[in-house]
Amino acid sequence: MKYYIIAGEVSGDLHGSYLMQSIKEKDPSARFRYWGGDKMLEQDPNIVKHISKLAFMGLVEVLKNLRTILKNIAFCKRDISDFNPDVLVLIDYPGFNLKIAQYAKKKGYKVAYYIAPQVWAWKESRVKQIKKFVDRLMVILPFEKDFFMRHGVNASFVGHPLSVVVNDYNYQDDFHTANNLDPAKPIIALLPGSRSQEIQQVLPDMIKVSDAFPNFQFVIAGVHPHKFSDYPVSAIPIIFNQTYDVLKNADAAIVTSGTATLETALHKIPQVVVYKGSWLLYIVAKSILKIRYISLVNLIADAPVVEELIQKDCTPHNIELALRNILQQPSGILNSYSQVVDKLGQKNAPDLAANIILDLSKS
Repeated sequence: MKYYIIAGEVSGDLHGSYLMQSIKEKDPSARFRYWGGDKMLEQDPNIVKHISKLAFMGLVEVLKNLRTILKNIAFCKRDISDFNPDVLVLIDYPGFNLKIAQYAKKKGYKVAYYIAPQVWAWKESRVKQIKKFVDRLMVILPFEKDFFMRHGVNASFVGHPLSVVVNDYNYQDDFHTANNLDPAKPIIALLPGSRSQEIQQVLPDMIKVSDAFPNFQFVIAGVHPHKFSDYPVSAIPIIFNQTYDVLKNADAAIVTSGTATLETALHKIPQVVVYKGSWLLYIVAKSILKIRYISLVNLIADAPVVEELIQKDCTPHNIELALRNILQQPSGILNSYSQVVDKLGQKNAPDLAANIILDLSKS
């Protein structure tokens, strides 16, 4: 069978790689063509576009790159037609992927969507598009299935793929030595996100906190394709592409809201969640978001498990206070993490998603 897969961000690349691996195990003759990143490249060389050229965040950046985005959409449509896949598999990235889903459905292709757009948070009108253009929807948060089923969408809860990723990770034994860290000093992990805007907006506030904790060493979890020069810091070490090793060896973490909040919880590390963006984007988001929390941990628990410091509350002083609190009393967060893990269940998301995609390809 032929599978055309579209992932447009770092997290989508990670989950796409596991999905491809599961599909290959079930369909050894599988042929792929995809939009993704380095992780998916490890599974198959037939990449179309790399995610480093795709992730545009915020109204201003989208408008600045609108011509590129429209060219990518037009090219993608032609490329799907040329490849003629048995199934089109979309991974998150809704602004782009829903446009492609509409085209593909019109042309008669079968469409599977893995990791649903978070329409329960905003842009609920997209549910109508999903219902109309997607054949099978695979959701990864426990409350999403009921939400989509209420709207008449054929949704399956496959579990969160991060559970598999964390369990599968091969941790570095000599982490401190390999990265020139002091084994006698506990670590505070800084996870500033994968987007350039997040790094520039939030990391400076994270860094300022380090002076208040001289008995700790702060470590930044860097991610490619960013380089050292992309991080506004000189004195704090940056360790690239070892986020899980950084978390495994940390006593606490300051985390930009996103997938990393759940990764930190799965590593049982107390965390403070922060986020800061442009004021225009913040005002717009605040007026349309329908959720009480921004971190995955709190959303899954439906309770304030971790402290969230957003926009004007995201200051070095507030981060310092929150960090001191979790270092002094970590047990409350850690106990609540167990409830989050229980809600996620023990499902193997890539494996279950692959089964659904293969069933769709044969239908």
